[in-house]
Amino acid sequence: MEFGFTEEQQAIRDTARRFAREKLAPGYRAREESGVIDRALVREMGSLGLIAGDLPAEFGGFGLDSTSIGIVVEEICHADLNVGYVQVLGSLNGRIIAAHARPALAREWIPRIVAGEALVALALTEPRGGSDAAHLHLRAERDGGSCVLNGEKTSISLSDQADLAVVFARTGAPEDGARGVSAFLVPLDAPGISRTRFDDLGSEAVGRGSLHFDNVRVPAEMMLGDEGGGFRQVMNGFDYSRALIGLQCLAAARASLDETWPHVAEREAFGRPLAQYQGVSFPLAEGEAHYKAVRLLCYETLWRRDTGQPHTSEAAMAKWLGPKTALEIIHQCLLTHGHAGYSRDLPHQQRLRDVIGLEIGDGTAQIMKLIVAREKIGRIAVQYG
Repeated sequence: MEFGFTEEQQAIRDTARRFAREKLAPGYRAREESGVIDRALVREMGSLGLIAGDLPAEFGGFGLDSTSIGIVVEEICHADLNVGYVQVLGSLNGRIIAAHARPALAREWIPRIVAGEALVALALTEPRGGSDAAHLHLRAERDGGSCVLNGEKTSISLSDQADLAVVFARTGAPEDGARGVSAFLVPLDAPGISRTRFDDLGSEAVGRGSLHFDNVRVPAEMMLGDEGGGFRQVMNGFDYSRALIGLQCLAAARASLDETWPHVAEREAFGRPLAQYQGVSFPLAEGEAHYKAVRLLCYETLWRRDTGQPHTSEAAMAKWLGPKTALEIIHQCLLTHGHAGYSRDLPHQQRLRDVIGLEIGDGTAQIMKLIVAREKIGRIAVQYG
C-alpha cells in the first residue's frame, strides 16, 4: 500500500506550492475586497499547467490523473481557497466538455480553459430547489437548427466572471424527471443573458449569483452528448468534484493549523508557553488527527477514480466530512488566537466564512448521507412516502 506521490506528482506539487505561496497567499484578503479573481493570475496558472491538467492532450490538456489534480487543488487552496474554484470548475466542466461535446467545440474551448483564458461555470441549481436537480424548470425548446433557453439558474459560482457555462435545461416533459434533462455549452455573452450577484457571507472573490435566460438562442450543436443525457453527465462528474472540494476545504484548515502551532509555541500565559497547556494543545492535536483522516479519504476517492473502482460513496463522505472538519479546525484555530483571531487582521475568519459556502454547494451533508445510505442498501434508502 503506497501513501506517497510519484516523482512527477511531487514536481507538480512543488510548482503549485511555489506559485501559491509567492503569488496567491499575499493577496488572499485583497481578492476578497476586490470581489474578483485577477485574470492575469488565472493566465499565469494556466501557463504553469495548473488548470485542468487532467483534460486530454488532443484538446490541449496534459492527461494527468485525478490524484495530480487533487494535489494542485490542495496547494492552491492552502494559499487561497477561492482561487481553487478555477481548478475545480475547470476540471469538472472540462471533463464534461471533453467527453460529450462535438470535437470541434471541445477543440475551441478546452485549450482556452487549460490556458486560463476562459473561466467556466456550472449552471445546474435553480431557485425552486438546489438539491432537487432532476426536476429543472429552465427549458430548451428546439427552433430549427437552434435551441432557445428560458429560465433562471441560481447560486452559480463565478456567475459574473465566467466566460461560458455548462447549462442544464429541460428538453423533455416535466414528468420525465432526470431523463428529460440535457446539457448545453453556452457562452455567457450571448444575447438574452443577464446576471445578478448575491451579497454573500464569504467567497467574495468568486462571487455567486443568478443567470437569467430570456429567449437565449444557441446552436443545436452546442448540446453536450445526447438529448436527455445531461443529468447523468453531471452526476458522474460530482463524484470527482466532491473529492476535490474536500481537499479544497482541508487545505484552508491546514493553513490555519500551520499558523497556529507556532503561535502557541511562542505566546506565553502565566509565565509558560501556551503549548504547555493541554487545553490549548489537545484541540489542535485532535484537529491534526481529523485532518489527516479526511485527507486520506479524499485521496482514496481520487485513487479509486484513477484505478476505475467505484467511488460514489467515498466521494459523498469526502464532500460531507471535508467542509465539516475544516470548519471545526479553523474555528478552533481562530479561538486559540483569542481576540486577534476574531479580527479581520488574521485570515482565520475569512477561511471560516469561505468554507461555510462549501457546506452547501455541490450537495449538503444531508444529501451526502443519503447517497452513502443508497450505496449501502439501494434506493429504498431514498424513497419517500
